[in-house]
Amino acid sequence: MNILVTGANGQLGNEMRLVAQNSMDHYIFTDINQIEGADTVFLDITDYSAIRAAVEQYRVQAIVNCAAYTNVEAAEDNEELAEKLNATAPSHLARAMKEVNGLLVQISTDYVFGKEPYNTPCNEEQNGTPTGIYGLTKLHGEQKIKASGCKHVILRTAWLYSEFGKNFCKTMLQLTASRPELKVVFDQTGTPTYAWDLAQAIDVILQDYSKEMENDIYSQQGIYHFSNEGVCSWYDFTQMIASHSGHTACHIQPCHSSEYPSKVIRPAYSVLDKTKIKQVFGIHIPYWNESLKTCINNILYGMSTHSH
Repeated sequence: MNILVTGANGQLGNEMRLVAQNSMDHYIFTDINQIEGADTVFLDITDYSAIRAAVEQYRVQAIVNCAAYTNVEAAEDNEELAEKLNATAPSHLARAMKEVNGLLVQISTDYVFGKEPYNTPCNEEQNGTPTGIYGLTKLHGEQKIKASGCKHVILRTAWLYSEFGKNFCKTMLQLTASRPELKVVFDQTGTPTYAWDLAQAIDVILQDYSKEMENDIYSQQGIYHFSNEGVCSWYDFTQMIASHSGHTACHIQPCHSSEYPSKVIRPAYSVLDKTKIKQVFGIHIPYWNESLKTCINNILYGMSTHSH
């Protein structure tokens, strides 16, 4: 199968590069950012004709869209750009896949929830009630993909971190190593997700799809939730980052979200219910703290333990 990955130089895109190393499929990695040493085809996903040309040139049968406008704060001031990248671009990708009867795997977010207060994990049938522009534009992207009629799998995830790019885990590794004390919010609850585990899940879905790719409809298509197992606050997450890295001299204190004024009301509870993806695809999902340990070992010791 010929699989095109967008946003290939981001966190998830880089993990997909590692998946590709052990895959029988042919991957085409695209991005607008070129990184030295990474084999990347330039592709602007806001340009429909460019997408169409790439699909034709590489005979693309599936697209994994790892590209998005993900700066939650900046999105509040850049609604047009966020909408273009998070909604219009996915609709272009969907249209291109519809034309060749291919599959679009779209990465979405827990930020499509948040306005309603709740304390049980969100399932796929729940209505999206975003609190900010980022979540709203990602929800629009989901709606446009569904409306396109293309074969699709929409994967909502949360609190993504990895060895690559900028993320909470890497930031906290630096801060707990360099500061005597830190304040971290304890009143936002969710689940950290290791991008490698998400990439593995995408691989399982693509393998499943390859069995019925000739069909007009993919029987397992729809929306799925994927994060690691378990629940914690950002404070708990930071405590574990410090613990696994041996940065125990830093005194980490819990604080309220209100102590950090923000343009965006972040979801107070955005734990995702993963029952569906486990039942449909038989995916085993690791506990968040185990995956965190793996990632930190990779960052600190350069070990690649990508075999779980």
